[in-house]
Amino acid sequence: MYCRFKSIVILIFLFIVIVGCSEQNKTIKLTQDSVILAFGDSLTKGTGGTVNKSYPNILQTTLGITVINEGIPGETSSKGLQRLDKTLKLTTPSLVILCHGGNDILKGLSKEKLEHNLAQMIELIQSYGVEVILVGVPKPSINLSTLPLYERLASQYMLVSDLKSLPDLLKQRSMKSDSVHLNDKGYRQLALNLAAKIQII
Repeated sequence: MYCRFKSIVILIFLFIVIVGCSEQNKTIKLTQDSVILAFGDSLTKGTGGTVNKSYPNILQTTLGITVINEGIPGETSSKGLQRLDKTLKLTTPSLVILCHGGNDILKGLSKEKLEHNLAQMIELIQSYGVEVILVGVPKPSINLSTLPLYERLASQYMLVSDLKSLPDLLKQRSMKSDSVHLNDKGYRQLALNLAAKIQII
C-alpha cells in the first residue's frame, strides 16, 4: 500500500514538473495588430539605459507590433495592483509582460504580500482574456537567483515565464548599470529573450 502511494506521489510530482517546463517553453501567438503591455517598475521603464533603449522599445522594434511601456520607477506591487485595472482598460492588450516586485524586495516588504499582489494582478489580467508572461525578479545578493515565489506563480497559473534572464544578466558587469538595473546592452538582451517567447502570425 505504501509503495503504491509513493508511486502516485512521484507521478503527480513528475506531471507538475513536465507541465511547468512545457509552459515555460511555450510561445504565445500574436497577430500584427496585437498590443503588448509591458507592466512593471524601473526595469520596465528602462532606468539605467538611454532614452528609447528600454526592453519594451527594443521588443517593439524586434517584433514589429505595438508595445506600450507602463513602467513606473520606485513602484511597489501594491501600487501596481491599484493602477492595473485602469491601465488594462486604456490599453486593451493581447499580452501583458509582468515584471514587478523589485521594489518590494529592495525595501524588505513582505514576500507573502508580494506573492499575493502578483497573484491578484495575474488573475485580473486573465479575467480580461489576456495572456501573461511573468518575468522573475531576483533578490540582490552575490549569487543572484529569482525568488521562488515567481516559479510558484508561473506553475499555479500555467504561465509562460522568463525566470532566468534578470538574474543571469545582472551577474554580468557588461550588462548592468548598477546592482539592480540593466544598461542598454542588458535591456536589449532581455527584449530578445522575451521576443523568443512570442510568435507573430
